[in-house]
Amino acid sequence: MAVQIDVIYDGNLICRATHGPSRQTLTTDAPVDNGGRGSAFSPTDLVATAFATCMLTIMGLVAQKRGADISGTQCTVVKEMVADPVRRIGKLTARIVFPAGRNYDPDTRKALEQGALTCPVKQSLHPDITVDVQFVYPE
Repeated sequence: MAVQIDVIYDGNLICRATHGPSRQTLTTDAPVDNGGRGSAFSPTDLVATAFATCMLTIMGLVAQKRGADISGTQCTVVKEMVADPVRRIGKLTARIVFPAGRNYDPDTRKALEQGALTCPVKQSLHPDITVDVQFVYPE
């Protein structure tokens, strides 16, 4: 299924994107270290955001199929840029923390983790990007 996203360059390194199906909009700005004001997500911030939300979404689908509840699960993602040989994302580090007191059986944990690690965004990342994902199951 194809999805159209329309993007307008507003000037001053600001872009405005509109999601065709929902008409929701978002704004991007270049980061301060690359000439922008850092007033919004940068394009590479959106890659990190897409990675985190994709993992949680796929885990949600897995949980639904298994009758498990992962609502309240949180993901913190840190994006690190590199400049050599070109400016690009060098590393994404994610920490996924499940709500305390949820006792997922080993098979469910394995399925949730496998779902996260095979999400479409992760599969779309360049192999030179280092990806580190930690899963935390508080008692």
